[in-house]
Amino acid sequence: MSAPGDHPRASSQRPLALPPDSTVLRAGALSWLFPRRSALAAALLLPLLALATALAIVASSSGMGLAEAVGGLLGTGDPGTVMIVRDFRLPRLCVGLMVGAALGVAGCLTQTLAGNRLATPDLVGVNEGATAAVVASAAGSATGMVGQWWLGPIGAVLAAALVVLCAGGAGTAGYRLLVVGIGVSTLVGAVSDLIMSRENDNTAGGVFLWAVGSLNGRDWSAGTPFLIALLFLVPLSLAAGHRLQLLRFDDEVAASLGVELRRLRAAALCLAVALAGLAVGVGGPVAFVALAAPILAQGLSGPTRVPVVGSALAGAVLVVAADGLGRVAAPVELPVGVVTSVLGGPFLLWVLLRSDRTTRKARTRP
Repeated sequence: MSAPGDHPRASSQRPLALPPDSTVLRAGALSWLFPRRSALAAALLLPLLALATALAIVASSSGMGLAEAVGGLLGTGDPGTVMIVRDFRLPRLCVGLMVGAALGVAGCLTQTLAGNRLATPDLVGVNEGATAAVVASAAGSATGMVGQWWLGPIGAVLAAALVVLCAGGAGTAGYRLLVVGIGVSTLVGAVSDLIMSRENDNTAGGVFLWAVGSLNGRDWSAGTPFLIALLFLVPLSLAAGHRLQLLRFDDEVAASLGVELRRLRAAALCLAVALAGLAVGVGGPVAFVALAAPILAQGLSGPTRVPVVGSALAGAVLVVAADGLGRVAAPVELPVGVVTSVLGGPFLLWVLLRSDRTTRKARTRP
């Protein structure tokens, strides 16, 4: 029985419950749920990305100053400086941005699929498959040059297909994919080591720099097709990330909301494989970026979102900053993968200790 003064339409006109970090924007009959906290996170990451990009352009073991770097970028410096900045450093910088963004988005998708912050493309065989394909292409080479970057995505797809086949399908639970992925990664990594052990020192030394993660020598020949692929894959990842938010509920609840879980998981896994395979093929298996970028983005965006954009920005910042740091932190240039490995170890330890502390508090809470 309705109370006096109640109108039959009153209940239908009451505002719906909204996430605490969102605002409804309306334009006529159209409406959009604007994520305030995610937008703020992106606004914080963009200046960091601009700063890291500027430092990466200036950073040099040859002692190039800021004015010389800017002059080379604008084409007003001496011909040697212009060539170094425009023909070598700028393409390398752009490739680094794309590698970091691809790894960040791939890590975001795999962590959301598995429901585990430690789940990265490494654990489903993607990195090892891409590495094995590129290493095999250099086998028998007299120079050890790694030029067949497009073999990386092919190797990643083959390794991921093997993982999915052994796990019983892409729509299976995330933990099963991870366990099978660890076994496949170990097997494929052993094959890569076997191939390298039979090569001469020249080939092994040339491939080793790429195998630890390096942007050295990358130019527009790899950057242009990589950019075209990202323009296709990133929007699809944004759409998948929006749907993946429903995986935070139980499978029954998500299914009742109209989500086809197996198709969604399969599509998200395919996108993660493609992105990680491209990134590894171009820049090598750069460590810890796919792990750290989504965690940092999640901390800024909050627990209610799948931070695809934030992960892309954070990954780009990490790779570009590590690449610039590697050029000035030692007498000789350090590959970007070495820098991220050195910095990623303490970060992983912090994540594990923080997770353990959070779990302990939850268990002791009355």
